[in-house]
Amino acid sequence: MSQDRRSFLKNAGCAAMGIGCGFPLLGVGCNRAEHGEGDSQTSQLAMIVDIEKCQDPKVQEACTKACHQAHNVPEIKDKHHRIDWIKSEKRGHVFPDQTHAHADKTVKDMPVLVLCNHCDNPPCVKVCPTAATWKRDSDGVVMMDMHRCIGCRYCMAACPYGARSFNWSDPEFKETRKLADYPRREKGVVEKCTFCEELIRRGETPACVEAAASVSGGEGALVFGDLSDKQSEVSKILADSSINTICRRVSLGTGPNVFYIV
Repeated sequence: MSQDRRSFLKNAGCAAMGIGCGFPLLGVGCNRAEHGEGDSQTSQLAMIVDIEKCQDPKVQEACTKACHQAHNVPEIKDKHHRIDWIKSEKRGHVFPDQTHAHADKTVKDMPVLVLCNHCDNPPCVKVCPTAATWKRDSDGVVMMDMHRCIGCRYCMAACPYGARSFNWSDPEFKETRKLADYPRREKGVVEKCTFCEELIRRGETPACVEAAASVSGGEGALVFGDLSDKQSEVSKILADSSINTICRRVSLGTGPNVFYIV
C-alpha cells in the first residue's frame, strides 16, 4: 500500500470517527454523481436460489468456478484469507433466525449457496467513505470499485451477510479467465459479487446462472431477472403461492434481493 493510500485511509478513518462529534463522513453522498447514476431506479435485478437443486456438489462447483474464473478472483492458499464471490455455507448459519435448536443436524449442515444480496437498503453503501461501493439507480445492483477502495473495511463490518472479502496478501491469479479484460486488483482492497454487471450490460445472464444450467439436473437451480417486470421468471416464482421462498435476515430491514426456494 503506497504512502498516499495510507494517508488517505488515515484521514478517512478520522472523518468516520468524527460522526459522533457532528462531522460529516468523508465521501458519502457523492457516489451517484461521481459514477454517473440517474435520479430514480427503473428496475430491480434479483436472484432466486433453489436450495434443493443446489445440493448437488457439481452445481455448487460449477457456479463457484464460473464466477471466479469470469472475474479473475485470486487464489489465496491460506483458507482464512480466501476470496469468495459465491460460496456454500451451512444452512444453520445462513438462516439462523429460521433454524431452531431441535432441528436435525443434517438440515443445519446442509450447504447453501450465498452471495451478495444486492439489498434495497444496503448498509455497506452508507458507511463507505470513498463511494467505492454504491447502488446503481438503473437496476439496484450494489457495485464495488476496487480501484477506489482504500481498504478501511467499514463495508465488511456493516454487511450482515458476510458477502465481502478482503485481499490480505498479494493475490495469485488464474490465467485462464473467461473475461480477459476484467481488471486485476491489488493487496488491501475489498471485493464481492456484482451480479456479473459486465455480462448483464450485454444482455447476458450471470456466469453462475449459466454454469448451473449446464449441469445435469441444474436447470432452474439459479434464476435471475428483473423484479419490476411482472412477467419475468423471478417475479412469477415469487408470486407463486405453491412455492415457499425466503430471504436472509429480513428483520434487519436491508431488503435483500437474493431469494431462496426452501
